[in-house]
Amino acid sequence: MSNRLPARQRGVALLIVLWVLVLMSIVSGTLSLLARAENLEARTLFDGTRARMGAVAGIQRAVLEMRNPDQQSKWIADGRGYQFQLDDMLVTVEIIDESGKLDLNAATPELLLNLMLSHSDDPQQAEALVDAILDWRDPDEAVRPLGAEADSYAAAGLSWIPPNQPFVTVEELQQVLGMTYPLYKQLEPALTVFSGRADINAGFAPVEALLALPEMDLAAAQSFIDLREQQSGLDRQPLALPDGSMALVQGGGLTYSVRSRGTLNNGAFAQVEATFRLGTDLLGRPFRVVRWHEGVGSG
Repeated sequence: MSNRLPARQRGVALLIVLWVLVLMSIVSGTLSLLARAENLEARTLFDGTRARMGAVAGIQRAVLEMRNPDQQSKWIADGRGYQFQLDDMLVTVEIIDESGKLDLNAATPELLLNLMLSHSDDPQQAEALVDAILDWRDPDEAVRPLGAEADSYAAAGLSWIPPNQPFVTVEELQQVLGMTYPLYKQLEPALTVFSGRADINAGFAPVEALLALPEMDLAAAQSFIDLREQQSGLDRQPLALPDGSMALVQGGGLTYSVRSRGTLNNGAFAQVEATFRLGTDLLGRPFRVVRWHEGVGSG
């Protein structure tokens, strides 16, 4: 008796074997793809963590430099970039002294108006925004000529009203009646709530804040910054502003904003932005962080 299967049965068996091989290939490929994806995810997470730690190291370095008693080697907090190598990572740090910005709670109406006019072709709209800012921060409910108090916000269909107290954060400016997000993004680099000054310290001011000064335009502001960055250490001399006044480029406040970026050789990076205030607190800490923001990415 023959043990050979009929040709039809052999064909079915071969087909089953082929389907099993195909399924095994699909399963094997899927597992290989999943393993590769998990490996890539782990590598991305690892690189992002390393880059973040490098960026945080840049914040710590900025604190150290701002406490450096040697004025000749001390970093200058006027927005110029500093770099240092950390193993295989490049860390880039920029520091701005908050005294170089307009304080939303203390800046004079004239400075605020100049800043608004530098970003608007409508003088009446600029004046209305300044009056609305002043109405937001003052303690009373009296409405300035072009300002806005509770009734104006209700008429505009808004669910909030002016608190009649100082701004807590710069981001709060977005809630002021008449402020748009595109305009806010242009103004934000020039503003602070930490300096307490009625004026700005031009020796540390970013280009956006310099535009609030009398007779200043973008070209003059950039030229001023170029001259300022040519000076360093104890050799820094006062610089002339367009209105003829002189700007001191030494001194400053105790609160600083820092942008620190850690970049790995493979292009992965992380950026941390922080604002810190120097001075020992009740717990004995030499500085206090008052704002923190971070993000990661890849090249």
